[in-house]
Amino acid sequence: MRRLLFLLALTLVLGIAVGLIGQQTANAQPVRDPRVADLVQAGKLRAGLGVVAPHWAIKDPATGELRGVAVDLARALAARLGVELVPVEYPSPTRVLEGLEVGAWDVGFLGVDPSRAAVVDFSPPYLQIEATYLVPASSSIHNLADADQPGVRIAVSRKSVEDIVLSRMIKRAELLRVETVGAGFDLLRAGNADLLATPRPTALLRSARLPGSRVLEDRFHVTFGAMAVPKGQAGRLAYISEFIEEAKASGLVQQAIARAGLRGVQVAPAGNPGTQ
Repeated sequence: MRRLLFLLALTLVLGIAVGLIGQQTANAQPVRDPRVADLVQAGKLRAGLGVVAPHWAIKDPATGELRGVAVDLARALAARLGVELVPVEYPSPTRVLEGLEVGAWDVGFLGVDPSRAAVVDFSPPYLQIEATYLVPASSSIHNLADADQPGVRIAVSRKSVEDIVLSRMIKRAELLRVETVGAGFDLLRAGNADLLATPRPTALLRSARLPGSRVLEDRFHVTFGAMAVPKGQAGRLAYISEFIEEAKASGLVQQAIARAGLRGVQVAPAGNPGTQ
């Protein structure tokens, strides 16, 4: 009898213990991905954005709201992490790299070039962006061969992918390096440059502000837009790489392109073309 009572008591105690454990398990929060645990703990995602064109980011002049393909992806990533998005704005994508010196951002949005791989690691690309020339109405330049001639002045943003590419490509024309696309456009409009080298979406946007100007059909480069992280953050890189591949496959990137009304861009193929 004593043995039976002991067994009944033990069963009751074990039942209570199992119930408590089950309740604790039910109340427990889902395990966070350790690769981005620091971002979740901080409660925010700081995204470095060049506020210059809709394939990166632009600011609504009336509301001050940021929009663009990079903005949409940054918001989607912050939502996936369950944290607040904190945009860190720069006047051009090239200036985003300056934020590395002070640790200003957690992820950045940049055009891929091997020269930049010394300071950041890139995700797979999410966007292919054509680079071309904007020419004024009076220009006799109609193709790439016409552009690379003695006496031709090409305005280009300093340290941009376009600058890097043209520095290798141009043999006879002169490169006029400026700090922003806007400064290059001002040179062109004033007649102090013959061409503006820029991504096609930007060229089309600026062309509407310069009557009679033309955007060349030719392209001199295709830039891959990608997310970037500072060197040495392998876990974070792996996480955002998975996010980018899912964003391409799910149609998220294509929807962002359509929302921005972009021409001269397309969703990058799966994998890592052009990121090395």
